[in-house]
Amino acid sequence: MKKKILIYGIIIVGLLASIYFLFFNDESPVQQFTFGEVIRGDLSTTITSTGTIEALSTVDVGTQVSGRIDKIFVDFNDHVKKGKLLAILDTTALWLQVKDAEAGLQKAQAQYEQTNAQFQLDSSLYAKGLSSEIDFITSKTAKETALSGYQSAKTTLERAKTNLDYAFIYSPINGIIINRNVEQGQTVAANFSAPTLFIIAEDLSKMRILASVDESDIGQIKVGQDAEFTVQAYPDNEFKGKVVQIRLNPAVESNVVNYTVVVDADNKSNLLLPGMTATIDFYIEKRNNVLMVPNTALRFQPTETMIEDFRKEHEQQMANLPDSIKNRYQNRPGFQFGQNMRGDNNDNSKRGAVWFVNDKGQYEMSFLQLGLTDGKNTEVVRSRNLKEGMKVITGSTEASTNSNSNQFMMRRFGRGL
Repeated sequence: MKKKILIYGIIIVGLLASIYFLFFNDESPVQQFTFGEVIRGDLSTTITSTGTIEALSTVDVGTQVSGRIDKIFVDFNDHVKKGKLLAILDTTALWLQVKDAEAGLQKAQAQYEQTNAQFQLDSSLYAKGLSSEIDFITSKTAKETALSGYQSAKTTLERAKTNLDYAFIYSPINGIIINRNVEQGQTVAANFSAPTLFIIAEDLSKMRILASVDESDIGQIKVGQDAEFTVQAYPDNEFKGKVVQIRLNPAVESNVVNYTVVVDADNKSNLLLPGMTATIDFYIEKRNNVLMVPNTALRFQPTETMIEDFRKEHEQQMANLPDSIKNRYQNRPGFQFGQNMRGDNNDNSKRGAVWFVNDKGQYEMSFLQLGLTDGKNTEVVRSRNLKEGMKVITGSTEASTNSNSNQFMMRRFGRGL
């Protein structure tokens, strides 16, 4: 008997549980939303590039004669004045060339004086008819040949002295030694080109960046544009610069055409060093103190239920308006339902829409006239509903909860928007 009572009890509990879940538990999948805030601030569009930092003005100091470096008087980072002696090449061979040229000049001068005296004598005899014309011409030719040799010897001496002077390397400008390519005792050869011994930067308080900009972006770069850049050595520092030149000669690498853009930058802090790699943002457009919405809100896709609820609410509001106002609203572009109803942002029309929850806990949509975007936020040029600090829907996820409880949460959360 007790066993039957237990079985009947289990059956009754099961039936009660089934009735509860079938008739009293109104649990269905609903949507939970994520929100973004309407903010006010500065907005800008940029083009990003990389480039190499270098001194604004540098001079390569070389040598025009070959020889061994006898002495070096400067080192890396030394500040130098114009005319300062930087190095001396071994002058032994060059000094001997000067002595040899001096001897050659003396010889040529003696030969010229001898042939000139002979010419004067032959000229006198020819004038008196005591010498033939051929003797006169021969004497004159010998004098002119000796004169040419004498002048050539003077040039050779000057060249030897100049080469000797070239052995003394002086600074051509005021600046700082940023590179030294030779050591004392090293031999340099200047047979085909002047080897670079030192590189002097004129002023490191001002630097420039040679940035490589893709051909698809170069049309938006203009002389005078502002730029900001960072370097790996100081990732938390932002440096400012200005575009001063767009070079017309293209550089092609891996079938990609790039143009060099020159950016001047101040370096009074001396943090920027030649050779650093800079990551540059060129400011194309900029807006200050504008209202902005997250781009995710513009891409939000409402459900059919949301659209239908909004349609009904909107039609009810329109029904209560005078006919003159109805006609004015209905003639506005984009008024009809289905146009931008899902918040699609057409870049060409610069229009879009966002969804939010009003104070009554109802879904509501606002059409927007849009402006500049930086990829994260978009400028709101005109809107009837949006204000700074409002929460707009940026996404949704489905969850299973009691519908009555969900409506209560939506109303309560909506009042706080």
